[in-house]
Amino acid sequence: MMGFLRVRHFRFFCVVWFSLGVSSLAFSQERTSSSTESLPSWLKKVSISGYIQVRHNGLFETNSDLQCRQCDKSWGGGQRGFFLRRARVKFYGWISPQVYFYIQPDFANGIGSSANYAQLRDVYFDLGLDPLNEYRFRIGQSKIPYGFENMQSSQNRIPLDRNDPINSAFKNERDIGVFFYWTPKHVQELFAEIKRAGLKHSGNYGMMGVGIFNGQTANAFEKNDEPHYVFRWTYPYRIGDQILEVGVQGYYGKYVSTNYAAGLKNTPPVRGFEDKRVAVSVVYYPQPFGFQAEYNVGRGPRFSSVDQAINVSGLTGGYFMFNYRWVGDDQVVLPFFRVQYYDGGKKHERDARSYWVREAELGLEWQPWSAFELVAMYTFSRRHLEDFDQPKNHQQGSLLRLQAQLNF
Repeated sequence: MMGFLRVRHFRFFCVVWFSLGVSSLAFSQERTSSSTESLPSWLKKVSISGYIQVRHNGLFETNSDLQCRQCDKSWGGGQRGFFLRRARVKFYGWISPQVYFYIQPDFANGIGSSANYAQLRDVYFDLGLDPLNEYRFRIGQSKIPYGFENMQSSQNRIPLDRNDPINSAFKNERDIGVFFYWTPKHVQELFAEIKRAGLKHSGNYGMMGVGIFNGQTANAFEKNDEPHYVFRWTYPYRIGDQILEVGVQGYYGKYVSTNYAAGLKNTPPVRGFEDKRVAVSVVYYPQPFGFQAEYNVGRGPRFSSVDQAINVSGLTGGYFMFNYRWVGDDQVVLPFFRVQYYDGGKKHERDARSYWVREAELGLEWQPWSAFELVAMYTFSRRHLEDFDQPKNHQQGSLLRLQAQLNF
């Protein structure tokens, strides 16, 4: 009898809960509809999008000690299993015809041995100086206009990681500063056309861009009150049915090393090490064949195993990528092959590690739907690095890397 009553009471509770839920939903929809009408007009223009990347590295891995510390933390070092590489949400929109804002947090950052902490990637606003926004200032934390692939979103880039030669300039590609961009209307229209065609553009960072920024990279405090300066010029133009974009860029400043061994023979200068580079970029968008190449030279901090110290020395390196784009039956297939080399220091890493990198990557990106992408990439790599604790560390090997990406 008591069991029968409990069943009846449970059913009664479910009916009441369901009825309240339906009533609450109806009230919520009515309230949302009325509240939306009362929202300021600019708030109705705010958009939300983002992407999620889940990876698995180490299949057919020949050397578990082979890794890229500035790239993917789940590559090498004894890491196994699935890894949440990025989980980013973008909030953006035009508050007025000449005021734009953009905020992008990432919820897949690691702190020590723990993963999936939230951290700001971008937070900035643009101020247009004319009705067409050909001239504008960007203020806040954003990507530094140096290199094509550096500015290209990880959501659009074909290879799983950015190349070492250009990306070694700025970890996370961002910093806090003020940048001025000039993009004539006809260049804006061509940038927009490249994006609409799904050709994986880098975004509108101006036909010309100049800027001043801290120089310690994203989410870090300024250390020496001496800003970095950057300049970039790029121009896309048509060659028949194809589009070719050529760019040059450079920056200068002093970088303060904060991560170094106590046993170094020299103490990194308080005002920082000389840090300067110049680079060229060439992008031939795949319609259906294409290629992409960048090369940079410069000087910056680099560990010396001979001196057991961090010195300022030369650096050089670049990459070349050949790709193809096939579109059919609402699907897109992008096979690619990239080779790269780098000889220089990585100022963000401990003791400004010295690197000598030779790497080749062969991969395929498949887009069965616009909201989903799958990448399989086989990497062949030789990496020689030196710091105070590991003066001679040479690793060589290969592995298969997989990534599933959701776009929303």
